[in-house]
Amino acid sequence: MKKAHPRHALLNQFSLHDDCLQIGGMELTRLAQRVGKTPFYAYDRQKVTERIRFLRQHLPAEIHLHFAMKANPMPAVVQHLASLVDGIDVASAGEMNIALDTVMPPEKISFAGPGKSEFELSCAIAAGIVLNIESEQEMEHIARLGEHLGICPNVAVRVNPDFELKSSGMKMGGGAKQFGVDSERVPAMLARMGKIGLNFLGFHIFSGSQNLKTASIQEAHEKTLQLGMRLANSAPAPVRILNIGGGFGVPYFPGEEALNLAAIGENLQHLLLKVKQQLPESRIVIELGRYIVAEAGIYVCRVLERKLSRGQVFLVTDGGLHHHLAASGNFGQVIRKNYPVVIGNRVHNSEREIVSVVGPLCTPLDLLADQMEMARADIGDLVVVLQSGAYGLTASPTAFLSHPVPIEVLV
Repeated sequence: MKKAHPRHALLNQFSLHDDCLQIGGMELTRLAQRVGKTPFYAYDRQKVTERIRFLRQHLPAEIHLHFAMKANPMPAVVQHLASLVDGIDVASAGEMNIALDTVMPPEKISFAGPGKSEFELSCAIAAGIVLNIESEQEMEHIARLGEHLGICPNVAVRVNPDFELKSSGMKMGGGAKQFGVDSERVPAMLARMGKIGLNFLGFHIFSGSQNLKTASIQEAHEKTLQLGMRLANSAPAPVRILNIGGGFGVPYFPGEEALNLAAIGENLQHLLLKVKQQLPESRIVIELGRYIVAEAGIYVCRVLERKLSRGQVFLVTDGGLHHHLAASGNFGQVIRKNYPVVIGNRVHNSEREIVSVVGPLCTPLDLLADQMEMARADIGDLVVVLQSGAYGLTASPTAFLSHPVPIEVLV
């Protein structure tokens, strides 16, 4: 029979009071009253701040931290982070508008992703943000739009490297990819760029995401910096931005351990010695999303019914995969594993049981916990999915079966 995470694993991120989870200094039951209904997402402002402080402590001072907004585009979260990080990376016009509403200067905002529309490109050029070019065709399109608008677009080349981030949850580079320009084709593209009126700023090289192997990230940093320095020899102007991506993972499942960020920082410090000599005008960017916000967020739903079926207990809740696709196991998992789930208002209660937590949808995929040990829950108790600050609500099919969209709060 499947077992839960150890009772204290991942829970030490949050305080408890009378066995009730606290987030943002407030007891979960009180927060639920404040929000007014379930389900909802809650993000802890102080934990986001602490994560940035932790990164600053262990990464070289020369590193510029960017927030990848796709991990969590809630406007209040982005507003909070805009005063803590050095840049914001967006992937749509909608995200761009949220970023432009913050204190972040437009030149510190970048826009990546394949298939950008003419509307998106025109808005980005007019705003003065940096466009990460994904193809030769897109480069030509940007040049034509810039000429039409009378604006010299700020651009960087997104490079598809000839290596990948080993052991990453999602491989974003290496081999044939829809992302970026194959590294062997970049020099010819740079030669063309110097003739068509684009303000070349640098490179964006992203090889993978959700990686918990310190050695893999160290190796990727070394290869990425070497590739950036090699491509700089063909650049039409000095490289001023070298975005080496992110890929820093967070633990979700039993047996997973947090990254050794100190070792990653020490390795980077050594690698930067050569980079600063060869690319003296360049700022080195690390772009992180999940690593910044995942552990600061929770998803909360309420038990509507206890159901017994052939000896198995089901907690039927008002939440589910339509709000948290990742926790249901349908967001990239090959073999489904349980996210860390607890009964938030009675976390360590001595009366325990093995239960499955399901939502109200008419599909067997609507499963938030599969036969996990947790405190015995009654109707009205609050089920909490931890590690929910990234790729939660906006990565889920909220329109499925037309249930209401949950509230998000930053506390």
